Amino acid sequence: MNFRIAISFSDSLSRLTSDEQKQVKLTVFDLQQDPSSPGHSFHKLGKAKDPRFWSVRVSGDIRIIVHRMDDSILVCYVDHHDKAYDWAERRKLAVHPKTGAAQIVEMRELVEVVVVKRFVDAPMQRELIAPRTVTWPLTAVSADTLLSYGVPPE
Repeated sequence: MNFRIAISFSDSLSRLTSDEQKQVKLTVFDLQQDPSSPGHSFHKLGKAKDPRFWSVRVSGDIRIIVHRMDDSILVCYVDHHDKAYDWAERRKLAVHPKTGAAQIVEMRELVEVVVVKRFVDAPMQRELIAPRTVTWPLTAVSADTLLSYGVPPE
């Protein structure tokens, strides 16, 4: 079985206390030695954007987020329980179609405010104001060009 560690895991590990880091490193070592051990307490994340994200229990509050496939495990992130789950809920692992690189992509949701116009009889005439147009900074760049830079399709 292939065992990999993502840069995002190393970054998140450095933000924990030294005692928490020791516990995490022991758990990761045990996971690498025997990923099928029932002591790892794998828990499938139901709200994650990627159905292959699982959590592994380190302690009462610390969780490791892994991307689990039949032939590989990618250790992605570690944090306290709620923060780790929040991280996994907004991300997915994707292979870039042009570069072939595996990327952990954050999936952001766009919330759009809908304005409902209400017409009222007004005694005086108002001057009409043209609606403001919004221009996005990358509208002039083609999707193929963005892909060639390594930007994921999402």
